[in-house]
Amino acid sequence: MLFASLMFACMGVFAKLLSRDMPSLEVVFFRNVFGVALVAATLLKRPMRHEGGKPFLLFFRGLMGFLALLAFFYNIAHIPLGDAMTYSKTSPIFTAFFAWLFLKERMGLPGWAALALGFAGIVLIAKPTGLVLDKTAWLGIFSGVGAALAYTAVRELKRYYDTRAIVLSFMGIGTLGPLLLMAASPYVDAPELDMLFGRFVMPQGMGWLYVVVMGLFATLAQVYMTKAYGTTKAGIVGAVSYSNILFSILLGLLIGDPFPDPLTWTGIGLVVAAGILVARAK
Repeated sequence: MLFASLMFACMGVFAKLLSRDMPSLEVVFFRNVFGVALVAATLLKRPMRHEGGKPFLLFFRGLMGFLALLAFFYNIAHIPLGDAMTYSKTSPIFTAFFAWLFLKERMGLPGWAALALGFAGIVLIAKPTGLVLDKTAWLGIFSGVGAALAYTAVRELKRYYDTRAIVLSFMGIGTLGPLLLMAASPYVDAPELDMLFGRFVMPQGMGWLYVVVMGLFATLAQVYMTKAYGTTKAGIVGAVSYSNILFSILLGLLIGDPFPDPLTWTGIGLVVAAGILVARAK
């Protein structure tokens, strides 16, 4: 999990570098198209076998995962990498809440305490002016909430579908969605929706290398994260996964991110503490 966390952070670095020359929407497209190709290759060797019967929930999982990833990549482009990663790591906290709300799982005192700590951490990182959060803060919260809704759907879908079908619902929508939105972008004049629209920019020179390296790091991260969760208890792996934030801060500094101030460090600490509280319950 330590290695997977480092790979996720490296993926974030190259996503940030790519975002200097292309819209976040296009970066998400390149992030997902590698995964679609890899999963499709496994289908040639071993076709899917499952019961099925939940197409709308499968679509919901894919859509929420895509929108959460889009919010995450937009933040990678516009705020320090460590902050963007911290927002996304609130997803286990929200997953516990949605599992309580929709799947009737027990939340318990640690779960409610984690939710409160997580929100406090978000506020310290966002540093709202008065009571108003800016766009990146709202998108950061959504990157955690959207991912949590997707993960909660996965808990139910695993009873009906091959794992690869669930993964393809996310990566397939994450590939087709950006193509449709980029095709519509010339006809949309809404600067405030720049996280949803953007014109395709053909990568040039080193850009193609960045695309390939980002896909490679993302694939390695997924493979080793899956191996970690298959090896020991989810709570242990989940706690170790918060090393991703530290790796992201350190690598972010190398590409020009500012050093986090004391309030941001405190907020990050609260989010990590909340995540570990949830992980301990598992």
